[in-house]
Amino acid sequence: MSVHIDIAGLPPERIVFETSPLAELGLALHALSEPGHHPGLHGWATATAAALEPDLADRMHEAEFLWRNTFSDVFMPFAGIRGGDGRTGATLAEDLDVLDRLDDERFVAAALEFTCASLYGTGAPSPLSDAGMRTRALDMAAARGPKQVEFTQQLLADPGSVRGWIRRLFEDCDEAFFADTWRRVRVQLVADARLKAEILRRKGVGPAMDAVSSALSLNADASRISVDKLAEGRTDAVGSSAGAGLTLIPTSFGWPHLMVLHAPGWRPVIHYPVHRPELPSPASVELLQLRMEALAHPMRMRLCRNLARSPYTTGELADSHGITPPEVSRHLAVLKKAGLVTTRRRGRYVLHALDLTVVARLGSDFLEGVLR
Repeated sequence: MSVHIDIAGLPPERIVFETSPLAELGLALHALSEPGHHPGLHGWATATAAALEPDLADRMHEAEFLWRNTFSDVFMPFAGIRGGDGRTGATLAEDLDVLDRLDDERFVAAALEFTCASLYGTGAPSPLSDAGMRTRALDMAAARGPKQVEFTQQLLADPGSVRGWIRRLFEDCDEAFFADTWRRVRVQLVADARLKAEILRRKGVGPAMDAVSSALSLNADASRISVDKLAEGRTDAVGSSAGAGLTLIPTSFGWPHLMVLHAPGWRPVIHYPVHRPELPSPASVELLQLRMEALAHPMRMRLCRNLARSPYTTGELADSHGITPPEVSRHLAVLKKAGLVTTRRRGRYVLHALDLTVVARLGSDFLEGVLR
């Protein structure tokens, strides 16, 4: 499973690294709503939430469906401006000015991602003009709760009033906590964007994508970037009505999320967490599936019970479990292919052992994989 970004014919200068205060605010709000996704931010989230004025906390709670379960594209409006250049604002106010320029159809589509996530990437008609989509949006909102219904009704009846309400909310968040947060993280994000842009300039697209994340890969003819995610999607960085190009934005709040904006007609965006030494590299979805399938077999689970305690030879394992050495070898081959077992030679014996570090990572690898 992957999201693919077609870049055939895209000049390298159209691939840009930017920072975005509004995109970072979105992930900061997400971290406040879902601190369990971001264990490294517990201290910040606890202190920030405790300092919020009750009125602002209530308003944030009213709108959290924009950033809690789905990350709305309203946080990256620069990617949806028709004929735009993919550039972000230098300040939150500038990013919000760009949001004001986003046309109503795209604003409404982005704001309703929480109801229409299954249609993301399909180019479905706007609920502002299509009665069927309008009914669907209201029905899906009803399944989420009364505040979602009220928001959807107001959005469809008067997008302008909702725009104003959201802008005031983001401005109040900026005054309450985000301005100080942005001053603190901006230096790191700007430095990361400059470094990746320099790698792109000097070494090319492939090395630049490798530097962004091991979850990104460039195909052999350099025509497509694939993002390893538990999702399927495709977008074209050349044919977008928002201008040809690809924008990559670093975030200090995002890990383990690696997000891809691939809505039809929007400029594609990769929103990636900046690397920190304490953060593990993401395991690929394919490798995660391979490891879970390897452990699903009852005999391999029994073998792992031995191998977790001490190294064993193939013959010892065969005797312990009443099966033939070739059968043991076949099971060990599956475990080795999944990277779960290590092998070393001691004299004329070959000893096999479970890699406890890799197995211990499986739970967090799975969580990071589904959250990516």
